Amino acid sequence: MSRGKKLDLFIGAEIEDGWAEVQSSRKSEISNEICEPSKHFLFFKKEKRRGKTVTLAGPFQISKDDAETLLKLIKKKLGCGGSYKESWMEFQGELQVKLKELLLQEGFRFKHGH
Repeated sequence: MSRGKKLDLFIGAEIEDGWAEVQSSRKSEISNEICEPSKHFLFFKKEKRRGKTVTLAGPFQISKDDAETLLKLIKKKLGCGGSYKESWMEFQGELQVKLKELLLQEGFRFKHGH
């Protein structure tokens, strides 16, 4: 290329008025409906956070106040820390067996294999 000429490239498409943004709903929508404990189907997840194990139980479909009181009761019985975020209860440590017993006593149900 010589110094005096500019290279003119146009890559792309023209957007006309006929184009529209696609609005699709999520396939797995989180229900905001409050259910009684016997209608829950909970399961566990295990994650590593900062090198330590965290046990997640959920998803819960109860009011935030009920979730906080349940969380406080379980944390006291287990002697561990935890929190409630986005319909999931997080507990510090690997507590799946003990946690399942306590939640079954409260009337919650679990998916098969959990």
